[in-house]
Amino acid sequence: MASEDNSSPGIAGYWPLASSKFRPRVLHVFKGYKREHAVADALSGVTVGLIALPLALALGVASLPPGIATPFPAPAIGIFTAIIGGFIVSLLGGSRVQISGPTAAFVTVVLLIVDKHGFDGLLLATMMAGVILILMGSFGLGTLIKYIPYPVTSGFTTGIAVTLIGGQAAAFLGIDALQPREFVEKVPWILEHLTTLNWPTLLMAVTAAALIINWPRFRAFFPADRIPGAIVAMVVAAGLVGFLGWDRTLGIATVGSQFGPDAIPHSLPPITWPEISLDRIRDLIGPATTIALLGAIESLLSAVVADGLINDRHDSNTELIAQGVANLACPFFCGLPVTGAIARTSANVKAGGRTPVAGMVHALTLLAIVLAFSSFAQYVPMGVIAAVLMVVALRMGEWHELVRLRKMPRSDALVLLTTFSLTVIFDLVVAVEVGMMLAAVLFIKRMAETTEIAPITARDELETPEQIAHGKDIPDGVVVFRIFGPFFFGAAEKMEDALQRVGALPKVLILRMQLVPAMDATALNALESIVERMQAAGGTVILSGPHRQPLDMMIKDGFVQRLGRKNIRAHFDDALVRAREILAEQKARKHAAPTSPEANP
Repeated sequence: MASEDNSSPGIAGYWPLASSKFRPRVLHVFKGYKREHAVADALSGVTVGLIALPLALALGVASLPPGIATPFPAPAIGIFTAIIGGFIVSLLGGSRVQISGPTAAFVTVVLLIVDKHGFDGLLLATMMAGVILILMGSFGLGTLIKYIPYPVTSGFTTGIAVTLIGGQAAAFLGIDALQPREFVEKVPWILEHLTTLNWPTLLMAVTAAALIINWPRFRAFFPADRIPGAIVAMVVAAGLVGFLGWDRTLGIATVGSQFGPDAIPHSLPPITWPEISLDRIRDLIGPATTIALLGAIESLLSAVVADGLINDRHDSNTELIAQGVANLACPFFCGLPVTGAIARTSANVKAGGRTPVAGMVHALTLLAIVLAFSSFAQYVPMGVIAAVLMVVALRMGEWHELVRLRKMPRSDALVLLTTFSLTVIFDLVVAVEVGMMLAAVLFIKRMAETTEIAPITARDELETPEQIAHGKDIPDGVVVFRIFGPFFFGAAEKMEDALQRVGALPKVLILRMQLVPAMDATALNALESIVERMQAAGGTVILSGPHRQPLDMMIKDGFVQRLGRKNIRAHFDDALVRAREILAEQKARKHAAPTSPEANP
């Protein structure tokens, strides 16, 4: 796998927070860039642009359904987001082939924010998320995103898929009524309104979904890899409705009937400034953080998938900065949140794209379509848009994880089910917060369970000759404990329990730490407490074989001085030598008690 190039000049040198964290991949692609590369990128960009068009239009409709006041129609806002966000991320990003734009993962978050704070609140929250992403990338936090537990991401991803299916059910069935926002209210509402469904809309939606799912089978007759099934379904459906007038004769709802004949303007929108105040920032910090975390997770997962496809390695911090800039810029053009899109990125690679040029061509393709064919979009049936989104939801859900819940560790299953349920019943903000907290608690529990503190004797066999205890004389008055695993606050209590089981404090306590890779402040505090008790009772603590991280922490805290440098030994043999020295010193002090004058007349 190719390594990252860390010597990028130019833009990186002017980045104000951390120049070494910002290395756009576009700066490296033109070395040896040939005509055939440009042709491949151009063809791939056009292909991905065609794929992104129906998705951007559909995601705009799903995120901002009729009834929400917006300065531009929802389909246009989805496409604006794909054009502006996609171009910026390709220009500034840390992946060679990443394609960004609106994604289904943001639909529930956007609906929640717009419902509570209005569209203007969404613009401000997206800008705040952009700032958070820029800060995350600038301070090198890109690599930390991979430590978010998989049950959390799997839980909310599947929850989003279920919520998206529920949100599109009414349009898929052709039910012409305003459905409730809450998922738990949607199911009985749909059952009550089944008698009002529009059969032509349902038939067209089912046909569109079947065409999208089975489109790859038509490779023998059509370039199915170049022309996506979603756009074929939309074009055919819009053509039938427009030429045959089915919107009037059969009552099929279309983009034009829902959002007006100018659902997609012929140009990009003017710059818009959201209302900014301290109170609004305070109210939106939670949703903005959720957008930032979700955007970071989705983008970096997509970049990892792309790395595997092209044998490359992305720069995670540069990618976060680019995503942040895109999310900061899109709201000025009434855009939605932006993130890396796995399906579009994979399509870019399969179509031959190998540099960020393909992503920029994809954005320009969308712009050209908007300028040339925007009036045609008014005939696209809402049921077909719902079919596109339902297929997206079915493909994004981690359904196989729900099937194997019984085989998972109970803690992982609990986190996944909790995150999934909260996403569906409440919202993604609550789900991510609770899921992360629950995962953190379970992580602490696991760390405490894996860390062992146990007494050892001369019969124990362990590691190298210097560390092994087998066959070595452990003097009377000396007790030895071995700490195995990370020594964090979750395991610090085990130290107290182990010492309590010994009973009376020994003269010398040896703590073997060669199997402790790291420790934290709580564990250090537990060590200090034991040292103080031992010293108060006239005893001594010896540390055997501490690693660099624990030792550095002890030095900075001043613990080494309080313990005594002589009482930190590199291995067990030295610790035993030091223990015998201490016992000899104690014995010498006992026999060399001062003589009183009365005893020597």
